[in-house]
Order: sequence, then C-alpha cells, then structure tokens
Amino acid sequence: MNRELLELLEKNARYTTADLATMLGISADEVRAEIAKMQKEGLIRGFKTIIDWERLDSAYVSALIELKITPLPDLGFEDAAKKIMQYDEVESVYLMSGSYDLTVIVKGKTFQEVAMFVGKVLAPMNGVISTSTHFVLRRYKEMDVIMCGEKGDDRGSFWL
Repeated sequence: MNRELLELLEKNARYTTADLATMLGISADEVRAEIAKMQKEGLIRGFKTIIDWERLDSAYVSALIELKITPLPDLGFEDAAKKIMQYDEVESVYLMSGSYDLTVIVKGKTFQEVAMFVGKVLAPMNGVISTSTHFVLRRYKEMDVIMCGEKGDDRGSFWL
C-alpha cells in the first residue's frame, strides 16, 4: 500500500496517473497497478465529486439523525446498520459512542421528505428506541473542501 498515493487521491481524485507518477517518483504504470490493487483489496471504495448543491435550483436537504437502538443478541448494531444503509436516502451510517448508538446522514428534496423518511422508515424500525433529527442549514466545509467564502453571509451582521 502506498500511503502517499492514497493521500494524494484523497486530496484530488482527478490527478492523472502521469501527475501522480511525477509527484511520487514512480512510473504511471506503477500508479495504475497500485490503484487497481487497492481497489481490488477494498482499500479504495470509490471516487466522489463534491458538489455545492446550494448553487443549483435542484438543491437538496440533508440531516443528521441520531438513533438509540436495542442491539440484537450476537449481532449488536450490525443488523440495524445494514438495514438502514440500504435506503437511497441514506448517505452515511456511523456507530457512535455517547448518548446515541447510530448516526445516519440522510438526504431528501425537502425538509418534509426527510422528516417523513425518519417518521415512516427509521423510527418504526425494529429495535429503534428513539431518534433525534438535526437538519443541515449550511455547509461550510465538506470532506476537506471549503464550501463558502465566494460571497458573504447574506444574513447580515449581528455582532457590532
């Protein structure tokens, strides 16, 4: 595994193999082989584009949902996490320490759509004790990419 290659890809997955080869001091063929190997091993799980949806008319809403769950014998939280992550609305699922067991990142077209998903799908799920929903109001930084700054905050200044 080439940790430096992974760090470069994480920073910018659009680097060409030639760019990566130059930065790493190896051949482009070696870069391609290393990436293919890491994909096959499951170390590289995919490549994503970070989109600023606020700039489009087709913006979406996302929320962080905290779930308290009764873990199943011999399965712990794995069964619930596997069921939850199958839904298209679900972007991420995390096992957490603290007051809640799972954190689920959910997306939808409207606040109501997300609320209905929580109310009709997540909350009634077997083993779910309670939910707490937190809507994302604005993204400032996403996966190490600054999402604002080109234009000022349009809410006005409160502090003098």
